[in-house]
Amino acid sequence: MSRSPSPSKPSIPARRGPARVRRRTALAAAATVAASLAVPAALPATASAGSAAPVPAPVPAPVPAPGRPAAPVKQPVATGYGGAVSTVDLDASRTALDVLKHGGNAMDAAVAAGATLGVTEPYVSAIGGGGYITYYDAKKRRVYALDGREFAPERMRQDSFTDPATGKPLPFDQAVTSGLGVGVPGTLAQWDLALRRFGSRDLGALLRPAIRIADRGFVVDQEFHDQTAVNEARFRDIVPTRELFLPGGKAPEVGSVFRNPDLADTYRRLAERGTDWFYGGGLGAEIARTVARPPVDPAAARVVRPGLMERGDLAAYRAVMREPTHVPYRGTDVYGMPPSSSGGSTVGEALNILGNFRLDARDPATALHYYLEASKLAYADRGRYVGDADKVDVPLDELLSAGFARERACLIKPDRAAPAPVAPGSPDGSYAPCVPPGTQTRALALEGPQTTHLVVADKWGNVVSYTLSIEQFGGSAITVPGRGFLLNNELTDFSFQPPAPGQAPDPNLPGPRKRPRSSMSPTLVLEDGRPKLAVGTPGGSTIITTVLQILMNRIDLGMGLPAALAAPRATQRNTPYVYAEQPFIDRYGRDLAARGHRLELFPGPPAGVIGAATGLEFLRPGLVQAVAEPARRGGGSALVVRPIR
Repeated sequence: MSRSPSPSKPSIPARRGPARVRRRTALAAAATVAASLAVPAALPATASAGSAAPVPAPVPAPVPAPGRPAAPVKQPVATGYGGAVSTVDLDASRTALDVLKHGGNAMDAAVAAGATLGVTEPYVSAIGGGGYITYYDAKKRRVYALDGREFAPERMRQDSFTDPATGKPLPFDQAVTSGLGVGVPGTLAQWDLALRRFGSRDLGALLRPAIRIADRGFVVDQEFHDQTAVNEARFRDIVPTRELFLPGGKAPEVGSVFRNPDLADTYRRLAERGTDWFYGGGLGAEIARTVARPPVDPAAARVVRPGLMERGDLAAYRAVMREPTHVPYRGTDVYGMPPSSSGGSTVGEALNILGNFRLDARDPATALHYYLEASKLAYADRGRYVGDADKVDVPLDELLSAGFARERACLIKPDRAAPAPVAPGSPDGSYAPCVPPGTQTRALALEGPQTTHLVVADKWGNVVSYTLSIEQFGGSAITVPGRGFLLNNELTDFSFQPPAPGQAPDPNLPGPRKRPRSSMSPTLVLEDGRPKLAVGTPGGSTIITTVLQILMNRIDLGMGLPAALAAPRATQRNTPYVYAEQPFIDRYGRDLAARGHRLELFPGPPAGVIGAATGLEFLRPGLVQAVAEPARRGGGSALVVRPIR
């Protein structure tokens, strides 16, 4: 992989053309990190099917401490021309918009926004993590998938998460806050690949806005404070994490200004030296050393296990171009992320199953019944068959085949939910009209919901859908000393223990340089060969159902994208209960319970809130509507280059 350094200049130069990004003088806006301890008082109700989508109210700025700057207001919907962006964070959206306004393309803007999120959302987005990108190239009229998922060290084995003293899986908290859970980060390699293939700006230039924000600081809002507070105990036990994120020994106060000069310096050195410094140079050596010997306070009682990563693991890492998943649905073409993500395969299979039924906007409860049952079946197949396709055989074509979908769809009864868990199907290419239902399948693996998603479109029609993560809030809680960023705990997405003798094999067991299965689902929808929708969300294993429900709301139930995204959510992941937000239970609980669905409030985190989606829609050629959450997790920020007045 070529990782050439980028020249450091005082503006954002294009490789072609003189466009420059202006300097900003205000403090960066408050970070809206992708979850919180607080639950919104009420989520917006969905618009009735076929009605015009209401424009949600702006998210009010947090009340700052006296004499401190206030965070600007975030708008969840923006419509206009010349390009659009939606992220969870106003500062990241503004960064992307500046790139678009000054001649950068969608991929340039997405990378710049991702770098900014590393400053303002450090607990979910950092160069110590990874992610997935789906990209529509307007010139070639083709969709691409870029895999920047972390992989395991060469020394990782199937039993690496088994306690040798007991023979049982490690307690989850010990796996999370450890070097053992840290995968080789993929974010910088993915940015490098993305910019070489599709960008028009140098990485060093695109890091510059984030450097300014890290130096000057951003206003702490309630979300950032709460997420620091919920991590305070484990942050306190890791010396460099405590020094960075607990200034003065406590979580930063709402309205204070949080600065990260260490990250600013790290970004500057990356701009000068290129990503080889991270994967093959001095920074890589520091990362490997930190993982192998986590910098734990000697006085701490916490068990923080050493990791298996070595310098050679970083040097061996590559981001990968992959063929996206593709399924036709109701006259559109839906593209998603292939394995190692299960997002594209599971969303695609569920859509294929739903395609066998008529979903009527006048009867949303029945449509939701079919949605929940299709999700249940697709999750059963996900657990049995999907893992890192570079390491295990994933029958992807059959999972996404119409014949397999028909065989699975015949199990769905219009008036009765199947008891969960249901058994996986047999994607073997030989499909009968129906197969008998089963009740045995693998338990749902733990998967942290703390992620973030952004979408960008440019004036040329290129579109990026990008999901990035470090797994849990605060990842492993391990900060690389003096570098200003947290390391991920993505390897905890692996199954912790091999199946018992006689059980079906598990495609998601740990292994050397294997990518753990993910649910990230950056999704693009084309109509007549051109982009129509881009959508994605954080939420761990609920990502798939959130994306699926938004697509159903928009395509089948006739909601505008703002209403489709704001509508109350439920998730069925082949578990005995359907977990839902309270407005969903209030609206549909009685009808769905009559069909046998067992609804419970989603336990979180955060409790009662599923996902924090962003999306965009092309309303007509050149006219784009960018959409963010109006309320969930503090709301998001949608911007366009030339708004409609």
